[in-house]
Amino acid sequence: MMTITEKILAAHCGKKEVKPGELINATLDLVLANDITAPISIKEFRAAGAKKVFDPDRIALIPDHFAPNKDIASAEQCNLLRQFSREHNLSLYFEVGRMGVEHALLPEQGIVVPGDVVIGADSHTCTYGGLGAFSTGVGSTDVAAAMITGEAWFKVPESMKFIYKGKLDKWVGGKDIILRTIGDIGVDGALYRAMEFTGEVIKKLPMYGRLTICNMAIEAGGKNGIIEPDEITEKYVAKRARRKYKFYKSDKKAAYVDVREYDLTGMEPQVACPHLPENVKPVSRLGSVNIDQSVVGSCTNGRIEDMREAARVIKGHKVHPYVRMIVIPATQAIYKQCIKEGLVDVFIDAGAAFSTPTCGPCLGGHMGILAAGERAIATTNRNFVGRMGSPKSEVYLSNPAIAAASAVLGRIGRPEELK
Repeated sequence: MMTITEKILAAHCGKKEVKPGELINATLDLVLANDITAPISIKEFRAAGAKKVFDPDRIALIPDHFAPNKDIASAEQCNLLRQFSREHNLSLYFEVGRMGVEHALLPEQGIVVPGDVVIGADSHTCTYGGLGAFSTGVGSTDVAAAMITGEAWFKVPESMKFIYKGKLDKWVGGKDIILRTIGDIGVDGALYRAMEFTGEVIKKLPMYGRLTICNMAIEAGGKNGIIEPDEITEKYVAKRARRKYKFYKSDKKAAYVDVREYDLTGMEPQVACPHLPENVKPVSRLGSVNIDQSVVGSCTNGRIEDMREAARVIKGHKVHPYVRMIVIPATQAIYKQCIKEGLVDVFIDAGAAFSTPTCGPCLGGHMGILAAGERAIATTNRNFVGRMGSPKSEVYLSNPAIAAASAVLGRIGRPEELK
């Protein structure tokens, strides 16, 4: 009896069965890195004396963190990716103008599919569990080894099961579900464990909400987040997949180290307060918190549905005179869709800035750095000290509807408060 995570890992290490704690060597379907992490991998690759990559069609290099190039140092970093990709004829190099935030771009392009084993030199690689893949973040040296061999070793993680029941209120979605969960178990509550999300709420949740939930598994210390693929998954991947895919499901009698149940009926939108994603409160308790900046975007909430949600809230309103609102679609396709649907007009008419795809402000990269004493509300995934700029700034994490309403109110608040 195995969980979905154990089944995928077993299939990729040539075994009929694997057990938690077992050390395995697994073949990889995809290896990825970005402009911050890939340069280290490239240097290690060369230092190892490697002459070629294991497969030029299974290595994705995406300059998205400090790109479009912020300064000379970031230009040098991005140039390393470009030269390496050219040297090894990598088919999955995405230049500025074609790139997007990596964890939104790869599912959208059908490059990651259900049943895959994926590693990336970026902690939010766990996003792809939303498709029913095993994906996890690793160090840059692990990526260097993987680029040479096409393999990686893992300790098979124990699995935790999270069951969500009830009915979601308006303006409540995937971000609120994962924030509520991290608020409950803490930032190390799932340390090196597979977080399996299930229940009636998940079964009805659209793909963008599933990707958001799995994206933040790492914020609870998880090795990976995963959701069993179903008809919603099939509808999403069928028109995109560049490779064959396989749906895995957990056995009914599979063993879990912990099982948690949540009734989400009547749950308010959740907000993570400084300086940890576990410091979660319902939005109604934060009405007196003034903000200076609102960011809608990132690999967590930069998809078209997130853009629509923020636009629906802000339409006909104006961003508060002393608040900067920055909206960043996660990919070029989402950018184009925003133009097509008139969402760009909605944001600009409201007084928001609309940007080309980038991770930008999420990691304190560029295009939204906070000064000392400033506060931001953001749809990003981390709010550690100094995450978005000055160590004396503060970041609150929310869903797109709350971020948009707060931009208008000048303080943390809800769409229902907009007159």
